[in-house]
Amino acid sequence: MGSTMDPPGGPYLNLGAVTSPVGTTRLLQLAFGCATFSLVAHRGGFDAAYGTFCMSAWCFCFALTGLVVAFEFTRLHGCLRLSWGNFTAAFAMLATLLSATAAIVYPLYFTRLECPPEPEGCTARDFRLAASVFAALVFVTYATEVVLTRARPGQVTSYMATVSGLLKIVQAFVACIIFGALVQESRYGRFVATQWCVAVYSVCFIGTVVVVGMSVTGRAGTLGFPFDRVVVVYTFLAVMLYLSAAVVWPVFCFDPKYGSPSRPSGCPQGSCPWDSQLVVAIFTYVNFLFYVADLAYSQRIRFVPTLTREYKKSHCTVPKKHKAKVHSVYRAQGQRDQPIPMGFMKILSQDKRT
Repeated sequence: MGSTMDPPGGPYLNLGAVTSPVGTTRLLQLAFGCATFSLVAHRGGFDAAYGTFCMSAWCFCFALTGLVVAFEFTRLHGCLRLSWGNFTAAFAMLATLLSATAAIVYPLYFTRLECPPEPEGCTARDFRLAASVFAALVFVTYATEVVLTRARPGQVTSYMATVSGLLKIVQAFVACIIFGALVQESRYGRFVATQWCVAVYSVCFIGTVVVVGMSVTGRAGTLGFPFDRVVVVYTFLAVMLYLSAAVVWPVFCFDPKYGSPSRPSGCPQGSCPWDSQLVVAIFTYVNFLFYVADLAYSQRIRFVPTLTREYKKSHCTVPKKHKAKVHSVYRAQGQRDQPIPMGFMKILSQDKRT
């Protein structure tokens, strides 16, 4: 018997992983990411929590992108117990959000047009300006990958490549921003109503992470119930829960009976509870809109539970009767004859909704 590491045939290396549009974009991500954190580490400098976050985001994105390119180039991703299409789509969206945040935060806190005092001097300023430019390019390349790999109407593709799947990553990211504001002197424990809002944020965050985890690990197609229906029901419940939080939180934080409608004059900068409450309120409405958009778009996708485990044993080699359909999905990614993602999502065309 052959080992599970034995290739199903063909070349050992996948040149499309570096020569396709998506592959070229990933190589640019590696180049720009390396340039960014190298400039910052060499002379640009960083400190405090904001600088540490930026460096961590750039290094994380660089490391994961390098692994993605290496696994696809060597075709070893077929040996992983992952739905590769779901994993790469989810990571591209997460990297886009992280790089966008870092591209905003680093120039905002560390870049100035005037030269800092010695010993840093103008050299440090120049390095920080260059790092800011490359940080913006990192964001552009990750956003480009999301656009290139996003599902189109009529395609059979991974769930995380659909708008609904991408929104799941955005929802979880926004929830993390809300949690960050909650721990910064938000005083959410004063009222039961605001504690309810925190419970809403937590439950919806956990539910979203579970959906993403089931998709990325390829378990969605092995469940004993229709995954797409469960996700739609969960999204509807999340919309209702966020709607309640969008009403309750502003009332108990900014109504004169419970809080303050305006920022107190003596509130210290950087540790003012009112500022944290405002951030939570804003991103509550932002996430509510994301969940509404997710619910609306989920009506256009259908889960295809077939073509899963039976092909996984042989690197999920695509049978002939499905090659044309699958190649139409993966041709832009340079992944012909590659594994089928666990659990396809059918994107319905506008004139073929059922």
